[in-house]
Amino acid sequence: MPPFSIQNGQRVGTLLVALQLGLLLVLAALAAPNVMHGAIPAGAFVLAGASVALAAWTLLHNRLGNFNIHPTPKVHGVLVTTGPYRWIRHPMYTSVLLGGAALAWLSGLLVAWVAWSALAMVLLQKSRLEERWMGERHPGYAAYMLRSKRFLPWLF
Repeated sequence: MPPFSIQNGQRVGTLLVALQLGLLLVLAALAAPNVMHGAIPAGAFVLAGASVALAAWTLLHNRLGNFNIHPTPKVHGVLVTTGPYRWIRHPMYTSVLLGGAALAWLSGLLVAWVAWSALAMVLLQKSRLEERWMGERHPGYAAYMLRSKRFLPWLF
């Protein structure tokens, strides 16, 4: 398979980021009425806490200057394989999925779970694009992929 240049995929990456942000806004809007009334189920609270904890742990190992919301790797970025990256390649995406699930649960609406499912598909596509580019940028990435999972340790 020929290399997929970062330049050729910029539009796709930008579209995926826009979809990600749009779906998160939809989830937040759907959850807002219940949050305003203080109706926060314990399970949603736990998911939100897990999301924040994973994001914080990730930032301890991968500084803000080393990654961005766009799937394009940073020009001078380094491959991080410590902390949550030891087990999963996209801990920030997992954090977003956990936070999105908390919002869907908060809303109590089926349409929110449909939006969350769409968010999961967007992040899956975004991760595939990013992994392809990371493989081109970092020679050790293929080996790293063999010993880690995409979103969930030991599962996926």
